[in-house]
Amino acid sequence: MGTAFDEHTDLTVCGGPVRLYRAGDTGPALLLLHGAMLDTGPGVWHDIVDRLSPDHRVHVIDLPRHGGSRPWRGVLDAAFFDRFLLELLDALELPRAALIGLSMGGGVAVGFALAHPERVSALVPVGPGGIGAKRPYQFLTWATLRTPGVLRLTSWMLARFPGYVRSSMAANLTAGPDTVGFERIVAGAVAEARAKHRHGEKALDDWQICAYGPRAMRLDYTPRLHRLRVPTLWVRGADDPLVGEAELRAAHGATPGSRFMTIPDAGHIVTYDQPEEFTALVREFLAEVLDESG
Repeated sequence: MGTAFDEHTDLTVCGGPVRLYRAGDTGPALLLLHGAMLDTGPGVWHDIVDRLSPDHRVHVIDLPRHGGSRPWRGVLDAAFFDRFLLELLDALELPRAALIGLSMGGGVAVGFALAHPERVSALVPVGPGGIGAKRPYQFLTWATLRTPGVLRLTSWMLARFPGYVRSSMAANLTAGPDTVGFERIVAGAVAEARAKHRHGEKALDDWQICAYGPRAMRLDYTPRLHRLRVPTLWVRGADDPLVGEAELRAAHGATPGSRFMTIPDAGHIVTYDQPEEFTALVREFLAEVLDESG
């Protein structure tokens, strides 16, 4: 049986290559944005797209320096992604779209919604980055990120030792190796690790690296969320080790009219741990806040 990821279109956006996948012919437009490191569109959204496409026009991309969206030059920071999404929506001829983003993709979506609310019909940040003033081991992480060669060495190690990728995925999924589709998930992550090394890329994305300061985060959208005028559903996996409940509840409290939902038995990558519950939650929210023109 085929999937939405069997066919793709290659675009040029902001001067670089972007791989696009589509599903669904009717209903409001959705744009799904995956996370950082070893994430890709076909990986993160594999079990989500077919559940959304019967009554939505679903667009999934590989973000720059992921999957089929290579190679890219320059620094791809938060300011870049604001420009990138604006040009992408224009290229797709979408006046507005609902943005659903996981991890870094969630942070990218939040930043764009703040900068261009007229282009965003709804917002679903899932365990998003860019929320919170300080992270655990702030200075140590900042120093490590700026140690010459460390992040490219990490890319080499992940590509050279796929067993580490496998054990890391098993440790970070709530059902471990019993997760539905586990072998597919691992194979995709290993392929992405090898692609990063082959293209000479760092293990972390520029968006993540630039977000860190020595004593506090340089990128924290929380103080600006009172200006967010887009229907918003904040989502967190109950067992997420990367995005704290307090930080996300603070984001919810700062965002006018927003909603907050926790998904039980899910970690950071909710779409792998609880795809059915996640999709049901998103569908219910979108049905309430979107119309056909969205």
